[in-house]
Amino acid sequence: MAARALFRWALLPSPKRLAPPLLRTPRSRLTLAPIEAFSSSTSTTNSATNYLRLTDEELMALCDIDTFKASGPGGQHRNKRESAVRLKHRPTGIVAQAAEDRSQHKNRASALARLRKLLALEVRKVIDLNDYTPPTELLQILPAKSTIRGSDVGPQIGPNNPKFALGMQALLDLIYAVEGSVSEAAKILGLSTGALSRLILSDDSLRMSVNGLRTSKGMRPLK
Repeated sequence: MAARALFRWALLPSPKRLAPPLLRTPRSRLTLAPIEAFSSSTSTTNSATNYLRLTDEELMALCDIDTFKASGPGGQHRNKRESAVRLKHRPTGIVAQAAEDRSQHKNRASALARLRKLLALEVRKVIDLNDYTPPTELLQILPAKSTIRGSDVGPQIGPNNPKFALGMQALLDLIYAVEGSVSEAAKILGLSTGALSRLILSDDSLRMSVNGLRTSKGMRPLK
């Protein structure tokens, strides 16, 4: 009996193991999409921005990849191969796909580019406005008339540049932090309200994202 009691005591969990530190860690404050911590070659962070800094290979490794036959016109040129590509970003659940080309390789590249843009549009990083300095990628998409944009930033990056997604993401982070107020964001960025509005309107997806936020706050959409 003594041996049996000793055996039962040995199976009881140690008090030190009941609440590991990981379980006591508060949830991430990122909004719009859940973010999982990950390690890249440069940093370990919960910041959504790092997804866009990954190489194509690193970002693709975070995705589930499906190929399928896209519907289209008939005839001898019908695409009979599963060349359409759908990517699902596992950490956020965001899905992007491409089916317009007969080449699976080209469709995969197109889907990945769309995924990067969707990550910029849909995943937010919380900003502390009391200790905020615009990141370089945001400065790069600002017009030269910005009073905080130094000459060392280089020429302005437009919507057709692959690097625009990083700047767009940082701009949306700021606009969400000021609850959709373009005038407040413009002051922080050293621009007039009109100049920042023109930048937002230069990209349809950026415009739609900002207007969606403004509408939810009872503000008039930008036109």
